[in-house]
Amino acid sequence: MQESTKLKWEGRWDQLKGKVQQTWGDLTDDDIDVAEGNYEELIGRIKERTGESAEEIEARFDEY
Repeated sequence: MQESTKLKWEGRWDQLKGKVQQTWGDLTDDDIDVAEGNYEELIGRIKERTGESAEEIEARFDEY
């Protein structure tokens, strides 16, 4: 993922959380809260819960 996209989402954490919960309903509020503000941690949590690759997850973020 491009660094600019990563920085954009770190700056809009609340919006990102909402999109993540819509896209990956398997993630709990706790998963997202633990990652609070840490983009890489959030990617790791999504990977753990869904089995998707980081590239697949980041591609979805790029769509937002």
